[in-house]
Amino acid sequence: MSDGRWFDTGLPKGHPDLYGFKHSNGKVFYIEVKNKTGRAREDQIQFHYMLSNHNIIHGIARSPEDALKIIDEELVGYGFEQ
Repeated sequence: MSDGRWFDTGLPKGHPDLYGFKHSNGKVFYIEVKNKTGRAREDQIQFHYMLSNHNIIHGIARSPEDALKIIDEELVGYGFEQ
């Protein structure tokens, strides 16, 4: 691929790495996985704005504990700079 990615999933640019829904209430969530120093790309930030505007559960997880916190506490925009 010309952008250095391994393959094209067909998902929009900036789409988070993981997504799913909570069986308990049907709410959708999105998780962007980063290491300790990883930063969100501009297209990921734009996707974050869209999700925030719709009050959708999402955030940046730097550990499994972060991912569970985002989902369990239904956080919107966790880990993105304010």
